[in-house]
Amino acid sequence: MKNSLSTLRNVSRIQQQQLQQITKENNLTISEWQLLLCINEGYETQEHLSKQMSLDTSTLSRQLKRLTEKKMVDKEAIGKDKRQLIYQVNEQGSLSLVNIKDDYDKLKERIFEQWTDEEKNMLKILLNRLETSMNKINK
Repeated sequence: MKNSLSTLRNVSRIQQQQLQQITKENNLTISEWQLLLCINEGYETQEHLSKQMSLDTSTLSRQLKRLTEKKMVDKEAIGKDKRQLIYQVNEQGSLSLVNIKDDYDKLKERIFEQWTDEEKNMLKILLNRLETSMNKINK
């Protein structure tokens, strides 16, 4: 039997591959999807998005440009000099968010279809405990 951290690393890799496939089917990368989620949650300006996502300005600008080119978000210039931009998820972006959520929910159902509620709860407890332990080491 593999040790716990090796297994966790493998599970993470597989989950990443599945998420890449789901987002790719909706013409997005995982990073673009996460940014789209943040915009949808009300973080509209580059300043707020940068803080929320812990991204530098150039990386964020590239991702916002790609989302605009893919017609997932609309931007509007505001302020006296029209230099500040506000981003909003448009109809295409909303549809992609719904599709990704649905596909991700189906994936979770497939993964845990043979698990009891007790097993799922135990996994949550253990993973939260592991995260807490790792955060303590990371400080």
